[in-house]
Formats: sequence, C-alpha cells, structure tokens
Amino acid sequence: MFLTVGGTIAIIAVVLVVVVLVAYIISAYNTLVQLRNKVKNQWHQIDVQLKRRFDMIPNLVETVKGYAKHEESIFGEFAKARGLYAQASQSGNVAEMAEANKGLGGALSRLLVVQERYPELQANTNFQQMMKDLKETEDKIAYQRQFYNDVVQINNNKIEMFPSNIIAKMFNFKAAEFFTLTEEAQREAPKVAF
Repeated sequence: MFLTVGGTIAIIAVVLVVVVLVAYIISAYNTLVQLRNKVKNQWHQIDVQLKRRFDMIPNLVETVKGYAKHEESIFGEFAKARGLYAQASQSGNVAEMAEANKGLGGALSRLLVVQERYPELQANTNFQQMMKDLKETEDKIAYQRQFYNDVVQINNNKIEMFPSNIIAKMFNFKAAEFFTLTEEAQREAPKVAF
C-alpha cells in the first residue's frame, strides 16, 4: 500500500498535533510542580520566622518574669501558644499555624502593656535587644506572609485556569491555602516601644 501525498501530509499533521499536545502537557505539568514546590518553600520561609519568634519568647518571658512576678497568666498564654504552634507545625496545617500565631499575638500585646508598667524593665538592655529582634522578626513574618500569599495566588490561578486546569485535575494538583488572619488585631505587628 502506497500512501498518497495527501495521506502523508495527514499523518504528519496528526503526529505534529500529538507532539505539540504532549509537549504542552509536559510543560504544564512541570509548571504546576514548580509552583507547588514554590508554595511549599515560601511556607517554610514563614515557618522559619514563626519558629524564630516562638524561640525568642522564652528569653523574653524570663526577662519579664524578674520584673513582673504577678503577671503569670501571660507566661501561660505564651506556653500554650507555643505548644499549639508545635503541633500545627508537625501537621503542616496552615490554618492551625495561623490560629497558634493568633494566640501568640494576643500574649505579645499583653506583654507590651506589662512592659509599660515597669520602667526598669524598659531600661534593661537585654529586654531592649530582644524587643528589637522581635520587631525585626515581625517585619520578616509580614513580608514572608505577603510573598507566600502571592505565590499561592499564582499557583491557584494556574490550577483553576483553562487549559492548565485539565492537567491539574489529571495529576491531582490541589489549591494551596492562603495564610489569612482572622482578627483585625492580627493584621498589625505588635507595637514595640521602649
């Protein structure tokens, strides 16, 4: 059987379409993998800063304890928030980690009120340095949270938009969670003043 020129062109066209389709699938899949990994990386960047913040707290608490012995409830709040964060971090649940962050934010706000009652605490150089470090960490958390949410948006758009949504469904890619704040007070970093 001999193919005619028209038949050969048809076969070449079909092969070309298949090659382009396979190339698109590979490209879309690789893009989705890159975005998924970028979301994970950005979450880990937030996690590093949140862990740094939680690791600073015991030193800050010990410094305050020496001046404000009757403020024990704040120290319990820090311990509870740190425990909740450790559990959420183990599971990798963004919503639970945000909730633990909320608990820490409330305790930090109360701690800042305590510092205002004790001028000698405000004058303590260790306390001043820890508060400076805490402010820097809060700024980094805010920046990383913004960057993470930007990456999540790009990832989720790619998963939901046609035609990449077909590839996303074929390979079971899921939308990522935004790092959201549930209370208005969380939207601002604690005010650190000396």
